[in-house]
Amino acid sequence: MTTLQMVRKEPAAPGLDVERIRADFPILRLQVNGKPLVYLDNAASSQMPQQVIDRLVRYQTTQHANINRAVHALSEISTNEYEQARRKLQHFIHAREEREVIFTSGTTDAINLVMHGYGRKFIGSGDEIILTTMEHHSNIVPWQMLAEEKGATIRVVPINDAGELLLDDYEKLFNERTKFVSVMHVSNALGTINPIKQMIAFAHARGVPVLVDGAQAVPHMPVDVQDLDCDFYAFSGHKLCGPTGIGILYGKAALLERMQPFKGGGDMILSVTFEKTTYNTIPHKFEAGTPPIAAAIGLGAAVDYLSAIGMDAIADHELDLLNYASEEIVRLPGVRIIGTAKSKAAVLSFTVDGVHPHDIGTLLNQDGIAVRTGHHCAQPVMQRYKLPATSRASFAFYNTLAEVDALIAGIRSVQKVFS
Repeated sequence: MTTLQMVRKEPAAPGLDVERIRADFPILRLQVNGKPLVYLDNAASSQMPQQVIDRLVRYQTTQHANINRAVHALSEISTNEYEQARRKLQHFIHAREEREVIFTSGTTDAINLVMHGYGRKFIGSGDEIILTTMEHHSNIVPWQMLAEEKGATIRVVPINDAGELLLDDYEKLFNERTKFVSVMHVSNALGTINPIKQMIAFAHARGVPVLVDGAQAVPHMPVDVQDLDCDFYAFSGHKLCGPTGIGILYGKAALLERMQPFKGGGDMILSVTFEKTTYNTIPHKFEAGTPPIAAAIGLGAAVDYLSAIGMDAIADHELDLLNYASEEIVRLPGVRIIGTAKSKAAVLSFTVDGVHPHDIGTLLNQDGIAVRTGHHCAQPVMQRYKLPATSRASFAFYNTLAEVDALIAGIRSVQKVFS
């Protein structure tokens, strides 16, 4: 790594002071194997700023109690903070009503909620569900389970060599048996940003509802669920600078009201007898048992933090990082980028000739560089490219050009070891 690269100026996104932002993240001061941590695994899980950590500590030390029903002071405070977090998430994704925001344990849980609550009630034998080649396993397996149970069929939208959906093929899949579409907003394996607004409009013109897996989109760009007009939108807190074990399902109120509950238990009921149970109103109908109260409040603090920075500024900075990394990596002989869509988020998957991705990840780790290696829970994508796995560097707004330079230098070192 040259001195020139180390002092390279950071992208000039308006109002984005990367060094000041990095100071908010205690973990970025760590050393790994005696080297400064270069954390490029944000698509798997982002890091948490001190402001969110402090909010979690404040809740646990001064506000903690179980929510709802109790009349004592701590329970009232905890309930108010939990519902305030819901309102923060409502505004963050521009939902029409706060009752359209359901707390889940993550994206996977949210998709399963829709599969059980909507799919098992409204999808039957002979019906068809449209997915895409690039889906995460979390957005494949639940629908396979439903199709097997109900006798439904899954239809799959193919992708081209660049990792872009073939929209003509998508449209040709629709027929009178099409009952549901589930598609990811941004590919975790390729970085492709899908034209979901266009896809939703086409499906709605044929009376077909659409679920969007937004796990890789919400952390990296502004999302307006009303503008997209999606019926459901799912995402996770731990990719959004928040805690693990918390996620969001947005659903249009009219659909949520028609759905059956996914889980039964406390708080999702109005009354219970052995003869009949009357379910609670939304969103509580889908939040059985003690919810992840602290995690929800922490996620509310995370979206406060991101909103103060500005999602447009975050998107601009990450695009600069992605473009720079892409330009530098293609200069390396024997290195291939997997996923070259025209519209991409901050994910860079690559292969190195003659080197297994796991070996790449292991050697980069020796230099303190954290990347993800494997099939990224997207095995159909790997099958499409006839690959067992890739190495994936994924960027966040706290990453720097100098860290990209470290990655490039690290890949060169890997190639020397295997030359």
